[in-house]
Amino acid sequence: MKPEDALAALPIAPPPISTELEAELARIEPVATRRPARQLAIVVAASLAYAGALLALLGLRADHDELPVAWIVAAAGAWLVGFVAPCYVVLVPRAGAVTPRWRIAALCALAGSLAFVALGLAVHPDGAHSLHYNAEHFMRGHWCMWLGLATALVPVALGALFLRGAVPVRSRWIAAALGAAGGALGGLLLHFHCRIADGLHVGLIHGGVVGVAALLAAALVPRATER
Repeated sequence: MKPEDALAALPIAPPPISTELEAELARIEPVATRRPARQLAIVVAASLAYAGALLALLGLRADHDELPVAWIVAAAGAWLVGFVAPCYVVLVPRAGAVTPRWRIAALCALAGSLAFVALGLAVHPDGAHSLHYNAEHFMRGHWCMWLGLATALVPVALGALFLRGAVPVRSRWIAAALGAAGGALGGLLLHFHCRIADGLHVGLIHGGVVGVAALLAAALVPRATER
């Protein structure tokens, strides 16, 4: 049989689809697309509300009225930027893209992890009611690390929820930036609550929350965000 005769012998109409496939097609529903700006607003607002509630429960540091106002405001602003900036990079892709900017996210995670440790080691004013543990009693302040990580839970969990299925590659860097953002929120809470004024504590514990949260998020979050 010639090829043209074989083609002519083929049925013109396609075969009918199976009832199972037809039922599956009938159950298909439209899927809502991501709204990055809205998700960013939800993460920031909910996380700040959570941190504010924790601060209201725990109370302000006893030496807050003895410290330089300029330092309190400037450090709080740095912590806030360290929280919002990685959230923006992770949740809001550049124009025309659908996946997060993993290179900038990696930079945010690394820079935040190092910068806040250096800032705490270099600048840590004290007052009459400040506490000083020094190197020999450094580990007595470990509870601040746990409090900072507990504060980071909400932004990390919300961010991971919104990014499900949106991070096909480089998910660990995205997760690390999300963890660094949560750690910075924890540092902001500690800035207003903890009155330990030693450089080692402020740098390695308050600032170290950023790096530890970034590492934990990089290890645990990707399974929730990958396709």
